[in-house]
Amino acid sequence: MNHAYTATAEAHPNIAFIKYWGNRDHAERIPSNGSLSMNLRGLVTRTTVAFRPDLGSDRLILHGRPVGGQALARVSRVLERVRAWSAMGWYAEVRSENNFPTGAGVASSAAAFAALAVAAAAAAGLTLPERDLTRLARLGSGSASRSVPGGFVEWHAGASDENSYAESIAPPEHWALADCIAIVSAGHKAVGSSRGHRLAETSPYQPVRVADAPRRLNLCREAILQRDFAALAEIVEADCHMMHAVMQTSRPPLLYWGPPTVALMHAVRRWREQEGLPVAYTIDAGPNVHVLCPQEAAEVVRRKLAEVPGVQRVLVAGPGGPARVVE
Repeated sequence: MNHAYTATAEAHPNIAFIKYWGNRDHAERIPSNGSLSMNLRGLVTRTTVAFRPDLGSDRLILHGRPVGGQALARVSRVLERVRAWSAMGWYAEVRSENNFPTGAGVASSAAAFAALAVAAAAAAGLTLPERDLTRLARLGSGSASRSVPGGFVEWHAGASDENSYAESIAPPEHWALADCIAIVSAGHKAVGSSRGHRLAETSPYQPVRVADAPRRLNLCREAILQRDFAALAEIVEADCHMMHAVMQTSRPPLLYWGPPTVALMHAVRRWREQEGLPVAYTIDAGPNVHVLCPQEAAEVVRRKLAEVPGVQRVLVAGPGGPARVVE
C-alpha cells in the first residue's frame, strides 16, 4: 500500500436526462433502472479526506461545521468500503464544501460522494479503475456514480454491486450544451432523495416507468451521440414528467414543485413552440428547474429565465469533466 493518508478531490454535480428514482436494493443502492446524465462544469464540490491514527470514529465537516447523524453515516459507509479494500485501519476526517446550493435539487450529494470516493481511495493508497470508483461513490449516493466519469455518463443499473457502475458515453467536448439552472429555492428540501427512493415503490406508476426505461435510455443515448437537440428535448421532458408522476402518486405524495417551477415549465414550452428557441427543461428532486439549450443560446436563455417571477438567480454550466484528485 502506498501510504498517502490525506488526499483532496473535486467533482461536479450532474443533471440526469434519464432519471434514477427507486432502488431494487436500498442497502447497496442498486437502482431500479439505468440513467444518463451530463456533468456540470463550474459547479464544484471539493473534499479532503485525512486518515488519522488519533481518531476514535469518522468525522465530517461541511462548510466548516461538524455534521453527524445520517450524513455522517453515509460518509462512513463509503469509508468502511475503502478500509475493507485497503490495508487502512484508521478513521478519517472529511472536510467538504460546494460552490452551489446544497440539498436543493442541484445534485449536491452526487458531487459530494464522487469527490469523497476519489479522495478516500487516494488517501488510502488505492489505485482503483474508474469503474470501481463509480461503485464506491454509489454507496453514498446513487447519482454520485455518474459524477465520477467525465462528460455524458450512463449508469448501468446492473443487478449486483459488481455490475452496477457508470461510464462515460461521450467526453465533455462532444456537444456544447448548456444547463441554465433557475434557482427558485436554495433551501434544503423537506424530503431528501434517499427517503424518496424508498417511497417510489408505493406508486402504481413506478413499475410502468421502470419497464419503459430501456426505450427512453436508447432514445436519449442516440440523441446525445447524434447531437440532436430536438430529440433530446422530447425525451428529457417526457422522462422528467414520468419521474415526477411517480413522486406525486407515492404514499405520501412528494410534491417538490413550487409555483415558480410550474411557471418556468410553461415559459420554456412557450419559448420553444412559439419563439423557436431551442430549450428543454428537466427537474430533479427539488423545485429548481434545469433548462437545457445549445451553448450559443445560453445567454439569451439566462436573461429570459432571470425575468420569470420567483427566480432568485440562474447558474449556467457546460459539460464537465471527471472527478479528480487535486493538489
